[in-house]
Amino acid sequence: MKDVAPAMDVIDRLVQWAKNQSLVRAMVLESSRASDRASVDILSDFDVLLVVSDTRPFSQDETWLQDFGKILVLFRDKGRTHGLTTYNRLVLYGDGTKIDYIVWPVALLQRVLSASRLPDLLDQGYQVLVDKDDLAHRLKPPTYTAYIPKKPTEKEYLALVEEFWWETIYVAKNLWRDELVSAKYNLDFVMKFELLRRLLEWRIELDHNWSWKPGAGGRGLKKYLDSRTWGELASTYVGANVDENWDALFQTTALFRRSAIEVSDALGYRYPYELEERVTSYLQSIRNLEQ
Repeated sequence: MKDVAPAMDVIDRLVQWAKNQSLVRAMVLESSRASDRASVDILSDFDVLLVVSDTRPFSQDETWLQDFGKILVLFRDKGRTHGLTTYNRLVLYGDGTKIDYIVWPVALLQRVLSASRLPDLLDQGYQVLVDKDDLAHRLKPPTYTAYIPKKPTEKEYLALVEEFWWETIYVAKNLWRDELVSAKYNLDFVMKFELLRRLLEWRIELDHNWSWKPGAGGRGLKKYLDSRTWGELASTYVGANVDENWDALFQTTALFRRSAIEVSDALGYRYPYELEERVTSYLQSIRNLEQ
């Protein structure tokens, strides 16, 4: 990979390109590159919102994406905001620059201006780079509260705890059956990525008065967790050996238990000790079951 282009060079090229495109009415930089509250590095994306008078040339013809260099790989997606279709074109260029374009019709920007709050992608921070019709400069200022977890209710807390312990039985069954792929899915993805990660984010929020914005996919956990908790979490990521995965299962449940009790104590909720005891006994029985 060639050296990644300096950030200002990329932004200058984007601005010059947008000014020369009659259909592009505004260009807004959003996400981490647009906020001094976020940490960036040379591999950070450029998240670019294009507001256009006609989306068809940008969604149906992708030659415009090549104006910034040779495309190494491209991902396409679309969504809906305020009832209007948006188009995502995520591009990694040959020089290592990654630009995630979101294409909006002008009508959507007008609806956002009339809304009571910004959509999350703008509320996390933005910079107006081009504004030919003086619309983007009328956007509300960001509150920087997008993607910050809300304090869970006791019902939400218990639902996560119960789902975690429910998922453990699938790990145990699949390990006993020597079904590694299924066991890894339940342990590494569902239990740890989906459930334990959320719980650990709640634990971090306790120390930050529910004002911390987690990174996508668990980014930032190593930085914000205490060294003991991070070490325990990291030790649960093991290879293909079945016995190692059995140990990882019980290490994961021990970490979850400790963190869940810390959260429940801080919020004044009840941790279901009896559920944990019943399920742990069941897991041990499956591990000791003869093949």
